[in-house]
Amino acid sequence: MTSDPPIRQLLAPNPSPLTGKGTNTWVVGATDLAVIDPGPDAQGHLEAILGAVGPGQRISHVVVTHTHLDHSALARRLSAATGAPIHAFGTATDGRSPLMDRLAPSLPAHAEGLDRDFRPDHCLAEGQTLHGPDWSLAVLHTPGHLGNHICLALGDLLFSGDHVMGWSSTIISPPDGDMADYMASLARLAAGSWRRLLPGHGDPVADPAGRLAELVTHRRQREAQILRALTRVAADIPDLTRRVYLDTPRHLLPAAERNVLAHLIDLEARKLVAAEPDLRPDARFVRR
Repeated sequence: MTSDPPIRQLLAPNPSPLTGKGTNTWVVGATDLAVIDPGPDAQGHLEAILGAVGPGQRISHVVVTHTHLDHSALARRLSAATGAPIHAFGTATDGRSPLMDRLAPSLPAHAEGLDRDFRPDHCLAEGQTLHGPDWSLAVLHTPGHLGNHICLALGDLLFSGDHVMGWSSTIISPPDGDMADYMASLARLAAGSWRRLLPGHGDPVADPAGRLAELVTHRRQREAQILRALTRVAADIPDLTRRVYLDTPRHLLPAAERNVLAHLIDLEARKLVAAEPDLRPDARFVRR
């Protein structure tokens, strides 16, 4: 591929503290179009996507980076309207680690809204490539934010879903989110040479290497803060969150608590903290 195919960004009308200005739907190609992350089930957004299809064009692929409702809910209606099959890693719980499967019964439902009814027409695997006349999208399985999360490489451009965004860090909410997987996926992406990241929310990221390094540093700092907070006394998750997320608005503290839980699960697996009486959201945690 000698040049980039046409890429268009359509913003879904779902702004919120967790989605920023809304979900980015990306339309790739000049004739056969790939629609990446159709977005929430909103009639106006469906009409916007269909309206972006010009003369001599058709939507040939619907691709979902992960099964949160703000990314996947519109996929089935868009597929029905265009005849384009839906491509994704799998169903809502595919890709979960064995640890998260074990913990799932004791953890509350995901705050962001898991699309439990989602069923792709074609399941994508690591290393698989989707093709159009002027584009190729290589699949990178990047679990962490969600077990079934994928990124899509268009040459040295990366559609990064919710794994890497410029406007905010990513929520890791167990059991759907997994901090150990998230950090491993960040390291994997950091080993690549990306020109630009095209995320699921927010503006394109012009300095991918810098942003990836920043996110790794941010998580390691959070981990260190949690360990320092546990140096002298045991604490539960709400208490730890208040100590660590000092500048976070009150209405975002429940999401912050999910991130703290994700860190604690990872730290417990690495034998750096212990949960009393056992690993669950209402446990008290101590440093080993």
